Amino acid sequence: MKPKILIDGISLLSPLTGIGRYTYEVSKYIESKDDFELNYFYGFYSNKLIETSKKPELKTLKNIVSKVPLLKKIIRKCLLVISKLFAPRYELYWQPNFIPLDGIKTKKIVTSVHDFSFILHREFHPKERIEYFENYFFKNIVRSNMIITGSHYSKNEILENLDFKEDQVKVIYHGIDHNTFKVYEELKVDFDIPTRFILSVGSIEPRKNLLGLLEAYTLLDEKIKSEYKLVLVGFKGWENSEIMDKINKNQENIHYLGFVSDEELAKVYNLASCFVFPSFYEGFGLPPLEAMACGTPVISSHLTSMPEVCVDAALYCNPYEPNDIKNKIELLLNDKALQNQMIQKGLQRASEFTWEKSAEEHIKIFKEVLQN
Repeated sequence: MKPKILIDGISLLSPLTGIGRYTYEVSKYIESKDDFELNYFYGFYSNKLIETSKKPELKTLKNIVSKVPLLKKIIRKCLLVISKLFAPRYELYWQPNFIPLDGIKTKKIVTSVHDFSFILHREFHPKERIEYFENYFFKNIVRSNMIITGSHYSKNEILENLDFKEDQVKVIYHGIDHNTFKVYEELKVDFDIPTRFILSVGSIEPRKNLLGLLEAYTLLDEKIKSEYKLVLVGFKGWENSEIMDKINKNQENIHYLGFVSDEELAKVYNLASCFVFPSFYEGFGLPPLEAMACGTPVISSHLTSMPEVCVDAALYCNPYEPNDIKNKIELLLNDKALQNQMIQKGLQRASEFTWEKSAEEHIKIFKEVLQN
């Protein structure tokens, strides 16, 4: 009889970004291998892996919930009650989103902890999220038999802040959907986009340092600024009023596309002249690798996990220095040979990251935990 495993699929109820994409891709591959009997918790228990993120009404629902902290708090409490009252029994429970739920009836727990910014950089999170983590993370994470994280940088932070042994924290890199994020010979887009542009992808929130990027763009040489527009892609996150105000005041040069599908995003990456990712903090950071896979040269923050992920396939900038971001953009856009060099290094580096490889490592850990 195959081991019965429960996967928390609540992140799949929003358009797929970050943790939702990670949960979906790993779960989809594990299902295809048929080593386990998989079940999912969506606020209810199911044996079906769903990708409801393609429904546009869920994007609207997520925006509403994110703007009403009390509603989010009520929903979380309801989920905790449901998990306790109606839980079947499982051999292993995988929580891909930081905090194991109370009440899951399971012998073993594996939890994915993606970073430690909620403690080390509280300024990057809404108050209600910090409160939720303070109330539930530390008391629930101790029930985990194993922790999975996306980089050695994050592993070190986990070991410094939690009472887990080194062999209880495993690093598994994320993957890229190479069927979607790739170089396209012919492109057709169904939305307005500049002919030549600098691209950045990420939620509109403080951690992504878009204010620094906007300032760097204003500092660019006038010739470059007249030739290249700035395109931003991503959800409206939180504390974004100043960023959105600057975008709205310069719509001639700055184009905000909002959230787009993976298929549309891959086209945008392909069309971009360069990709800039000046984030202050990342536990892994998928967008630079996605850009590399699409043949776009990358400029990345030099902080946290980014040098580990991008190695020599990106130009690095100090995200706290807009002038340095500006200098790296000018350096790249003015040097065709450098662009080609970074494109080739990027394609090679991105090819090393697949969801199949990532999921196989998850399967190994699940089997190891079950056997022990």
